[in-house]
Amino acid sequence: MMILFCAVLPVILGCIPSTARFRGQESRARWAFFSVTLTSLMVAGIMIWGNNREPVELFRLSDHFCFVLYLDGKGKVFLGIAAMLWPPAMLYAGDYMKHEKRQGHFFLWYTVAYGPAVLLGTAENLFTLYIAYELLTLCTVPLVWHGRDQVSERAAVLYLLFLVGGASLGFFAMAGLGALGTGSFSSYAETEETILHSEWFRTLCLTGFLGFGVKAAVLPLSRWLPTASVAPTPVTALLHAVAVVNAGVFAVMRLLFDAVPCDVLRGTWVQTSMLLLSALTIVYGAAMAVREKHIKRRLAWSTVSNLSYMLFGLSLLTGHGLTGGLAHMVFHSLMKIVLFLCAGGIMICSGRSMTGQMHGLGRKMPFLFGCFTLAAVSLLGVPPLPGFVSKYELVTAAFEEGSAAALCGAAALLTAAILTAVYLFSIIYPAFFMAEDPRLPDAHVEKTGPRMTAVLTVLCCLLAASGAAAGPIVSWLCGMTGGIG
Repeated sequence: MMILFCAVLPVILGCIPSTARFRGQESRARWAFFSVTLTSLMVAGIMIWGNNREPVELFRLSDHFCFVLYLDGKGKVFLGIAAMLWPPAMLYAGDYMKHEKRQGHFFLWYTVAYGPAVLLGTAENLFTLYIAYELLTLCTVPLVWHGRDQVSERAAVLYLLFLVGGASLGFFAMAGLGALGTGSFSSYAETEETILHSEWFRTLCLTGFLGFGVKAAVLPLSRWLPTASVAPTPVTALLHAVAVVNAGVFAVMRLLFDAVPCDVLRGTWVQTSMLLLSALTIVYGAAMAVREKHIKRRLAWSTVSNLSYMLFGLSLLTGHGLTGGLAHMVFHSLMKIVLFLCAGGIMICSGRSMTGQMHGLGRKMPFLFGCFTLAAVSLLGVPPLPGFVSKYELVTAAFEEGSAAALCGAAALLTAAILTAVYLFSIIYPAFFMAEDPRLPDAHVEKTGPRMTAVLTVLCCLLAASGAAAGPIVSWLCGMTGGIG
């Protein structure tokens, strides 16, 4: 029952400031940081000492639709990312949200959203996964709508339409696979071979890939992600690096490696479709990032591209592809949260948000742009930083799989690497090596707050350390996943 307690804890703690008297927004920020930190510590405890716990069934609608919680190796990877990055993102928000209104509303939903993320990471079957998936969507809609203006309202509506619409596809797949007896992550072995090799079964699998892949912004369902970047930077860091987009990748991983047997999809039109959609999204997201002029939306399109790196690895349906996809999920989370938090700091400290306005700011804001450069170089895949390791794993897994679709994906990865250099270094080079644009007013640069500085320092140290320890991390991920389910 400790799993359930970890899911309920942030919901209860997040709601307390709404019923108790807190003196000022600073006390609310401290309480929110305490709440998510305590939850992360509880989650870490279960990850370390909860290896032999039995599944916990909370309720049952039928034999095929039960709400069951269980933490295995793959769930530990997802929860480990959340537990590691949610507290620093919340601490950063303590400084950032001083510039925003409705701080109490923000800290409430930012804390509460942790609960569904825990449920998602501990789901034992597709039914539980689907419910947690929907709850996470509903808890993050108010964060996207935080600004309460026309732009944020439009972004929230688009976010809700895409994710609820995609979830309807996920529901269709969940209900169909559950009725066939494959809803649990351990029961598909009992399903008749004639069902597993039917076109109906394969169609359900592709429908689930698209439905759960909405959160991972796979084409043609990726438009919501850049639009949602209108939210405050801690929200976009949560959406793009920690919880929501990783939830989509995690759900697809559960579908392909736990809810259905991989061997019935290998070499079929379903696998080819998934590989080609992922490859197309990789290049499309990177190309759109090159075109985008707003710094946060550029990073959002970068996220679209990098999420499909992970989906591509999963779609290879091999143990090596699974490990590479998860490695990129871990390393990308760390790289992208640094990039977004730096972008937010640049925006509030300089008042500039367009990529063409970055000229000369690197010399005025060396700390922020130094952190940004470190994460950018890693995302580009320069050794010995971790981005190189995960991309290497994905490319080698593609060549091992050897199909034409897999090789197209490998070519897409290499093409996207070139585009990544363009859309990131077109920010960094002018910031350090070009004079300020005389047509713009002089940038009045404020100092970063102490919490921003501390968070970015710690995260950059973690990023550098993860590069040095990338080999052991990949080996640990391979052990956590246990190969192919």
